Amino acid sequence: MPAARESLLDAAYTALARRPWSAVRMVDVAAAAGVSRQTLYNEFGSKEGLARALVRREADGYIAGVDRALAAHADPCDRLTATAEWMTSAARDNALVRAMLTGCWSERLPAPALSALSSSSAVPAQRRADGPLPSPGDFVRIVRDRAVAVLAGPGAGPADTAELARSCELAVRLALSCVAAPPGADGVAELVREALARQSA
Repeated sequence: MPAARESLLDAAYTALARRPWSAVRMVDVAAAAGVSRQTLYNEFGSKEGLARALVRREADGYIAGVDRALAAHADPCDRLTATAEWMTSAARDNALVRAMLTGCWSERLPAPALSALSSSSAVPAQRRADGPLPSPGDFVRIVRDRAVAVLAGPGAGPADTAELARSCELAVRLALSCVAAPPGADGVAELVREALARQSA
């Protein structure tokens, strides 16, 4: 039931914007999605399962945004700058993304354990959500490695790839610092461009 699952996740996300996760009730999420409470339990198993699925969906959406940013320009510096800008805007606009990137989960948010749960769910998407969730360090590696894969040329040797990986990680970590302490307008782009220029000089 992919459509019902997405409707339930949308309803849970909307409910979370209005009240703390501890006050979000499964019956209200089901009603807002227009499905039965049994359908909700069939999809997610429990409130913890719903929380894990919601976090997994937001993580996947964040990574999809990274991929779009990396594909948006031809110039490598512009690609890394666009990626850094996406990272900071996604964190600014989505409390779950901000918590995943920083590891700082407020009492308003669900805070599912990052380790895998034993899952007996018949729903493949829930078995995936019950698997390990990415930590802040995982996100650094995921974004860095995706950037390297996109930016490395076909003839790049190990030394070139290692240097590129350092540049990509620098851009990612600068973006994460801007999540924690946002700069002024265009500050992320300026920081990334200046840091990359100094590194390549």
